[in-house]
Amino acid sequence: MVRNNAFWHWAKRLLHTQAFRMLLVFVFFYAVSATALVAFTWWNAQRALDAQTDDTIEAEVGGLRETYQRLGVIGLSDVITSRVAQHGSGIYYLRSSNGAVLAGNLLELPDAARSDGRFFEFDYQRSQQDETVTRTARGEAFTVPGGFILLVARDISDQKLSRKKFLTSIPWSVGLMLLFGIGGGILMSRNFLRRLDVITRTSSEIVAGDFSRRVPITEAHDEMDSLAENLNTMLERTERLMKGMREVVDSVAHDLRTPLNRLRLRLEEMQRKLDPESPQHEDIENALAETDRLIGTFNALLLIAQADSGIIRDSMGPVDLSVIVADVADLYLPLAEEKEITLEVLPSGVLTVEGNRSLVSQALANLIDNAIKYSGPGDRITVSVSETPLSIDMTVADTGPGIPEDERARVLERFVRLEKSRNSPGTGLGLSLVSAVARMHDASLILADTTPGATPPGLKAVLSFPRALGRKPNMVERAF
Repeated sequence: MVRNNAFWHWAKRLLHTQAFRMLLVFVFFYAVSATALVAFTWWNAQRALDAQTDDTIEAEVGGLRETYQRLGVIGLSDVITSRVAQHGSGIYYLRSSNGAVLAGNLLELPDAARSDGRFFEFDYQRSQQDETVTRTARGEAFTVPGGFILLVARDISDQKLSRKKFLTSIPWSVGLMLLFGIGGGILMSRNFLRRLDVITRTSSEIVAGDFSRRVPITEAHDEMDSLAENLNTMLERTERLMKGMREVVDSVAHDLRTPLNRLRLRLEEMQRKLDPESPQHEDIENALAETDRLIGTFNALLLIAQADSGIIRDSMGPVDLSVIVADVADLYLPLAEEKEITLEVLPSGVLTVEGNRSLVSQALANLIDNAIKYSGPGDRITVSVSETPLSIDMTVADTGPGIPEDERARVLERFVRLEKSRNSPGTGLGLSLVSAVARMHDASLILADTTPGATPPGLKAVLSFPRALGRKPNMVERAF
């Protein structure tokens, strides 16, 4: 069963290849053209054979007429009798005006015979090796002066048999041409698919973070090799850019984060030296808050850059989402209780995905933090992990105001904040970071109403991770 499914999958891929379809169209038109050419040649040859037969009959008729004019009906009968005795392909019939057969090798005048001198074909009986067989002849009949009817014809059974064999061979020839053409198309498409699979596997490994991979180049030096060379050149440039990105990120992390942390420490030292009741103490408190917000923005941007560039793909491994949910929920439980919000974690078993534990935890923390920030006293936040046949979903659902459907795609962009959240603390990078983490894990970020039609509808954010490794990446966030 598995082998049959694999075969049908391969056959379906084969039928959808451009090379196979192009070759199939070429073979079809070639078969039609070849059949038309052979049919025209055969038709022309049949015309030539019929014309040759007609010319032979006309010449013989002319000779018999001269014989009749010179020797009369008795001489004509003798000539016909002598020709019949030669057992050739000639067919003769001479009848008097009263219906008596005077000479010839036909017992009666064929029904199709016409005495106007036009050619016609007819079947007749002939003895052959002690048996009577039906054969076909072509000839003409005309009236001789004196009321005599003379028919002169030639046996064309062999020509008719050749014609039948030819007509029978045409479908077989076309079928064989199509068969060999399809066979050649399968071989060519199989080679094309094999080389395309190499490119696909290489690109999948590159998407997974191995920027050192290159597309193999064969000795054929064909179009596929030219494509591979161009891809390898592009990959080399991409690898250099990614290496430069890593160096920039490391430099920024060192050159900016360290001064910011030093600034915060100095502000804290200055604050400790001041009287808590002095105005300067409050100013430094505000400066510390702004510094913390700046450090938070910097860290978020750094994480987004790392996720988008794939720098930390090497650190990915098996991650149990149920453990991450429990740990992050415990961290935010005191804050939820302080705002009189119910934070609930639904029980689940061990559900493991391939990912970066730190980034997945940060993404979940951002989702819970957003839910707490925009929910009020009495609201409920539910965090859960569930599985489907194709994915493992991590969900944060709240009963807060939610996000309008037409704004859900926009809130995933950097530094985007809706009008109703302008006065609340934040940088507008929370959902942008979650979106970047989803892209890095080939996952989907889905935003929807917790309770459609309710007021307020709430917001349900779902991080949907693919179950199977090596699945084609789905980097498009969906908003419903």
